[in-house]
Amino acid sequence: MPLPRRAGLDQPATIHILPGPPPVNVVLTRSARARRLTLRVSRLDGRVTLTLPGRLAMAQALEFLADREAWLRGQLARQPAVQTPGPGGVLLWLGRDVPLLAGPVRRPEWRDGALILPDDGRPAGPRLVALLKAGARDRLADACDRHARALGRSFTRITLRDTRSRWGSCSSDGALMFSWRIAMAPPEVIDYLAAHEVAHLARMDHSPAFWGIVARLCPGHKTARAWLRTEGDRLLRIDFGI
Repeated sequence: MPLPRRAGLDQPATIHILPGPPPVNVVLTRSARARRLTLRVSRLDGRVTLTLPGRLAMAQALEFLADREAWLRGQLARQPAVQTPGPGGVLLWLGRDVPLLAGPVRRPEWRDGALILPDDGRPAGPRLVALLKAGARDRLADACDRHARALGRSFTRITLRDTRSRWGSCSSDGALMFSWRIAMAPPEVIDYLAAHEVAHLARMDHSPAFWGIVARLCPGHKTARAWLRTEGDRLLRIDFGI
């Protein structure tokens, strides 16, 4: 099964199915930069990738995979489960698990510490994503405005995306991008992320001078940054079905 071509690869990626109980899909990629075989399991979604040097024989790669099958299955068995939020479950909102209930409402409503979802049979995921995007935009806009004023700089726009490799970014033209999933993090973490990206308006690096700006804008940044390192994967392991 061919997959889309990726940058830096000589050929499109393919899928190899490792037989057994259960079968395991392994993404095989060839990289011109690879010097050896590498087998990786994504800590976010359990995706298995075997990267081959450009000229290595496929038979050798599959032998390598077979030799490491026990290790691979052990890694997959320890993977945290991906959560799919819906009625009867919870939504992580501002660092707290909020109960999700179904009720006779037209749109999601906050009620007595719970979130009531329309009981109309439609998937909950898109509605929850819309709620998270609105919450992220409101809090990030307020925080970015405040930090930009304190820094004496301005940004051009805020964009929300579902990114997996970074929580935010700042472009050379002052455009700020954030993952809308950050709305699930505690308020102080959202504030730190805003301060981090606004600080890039003054310093487009991660030098001591940059971190000095972050510390001035957000004195508690070390605690918030540690939360993202230890808890951030939980936000990425939630499947909203979109």
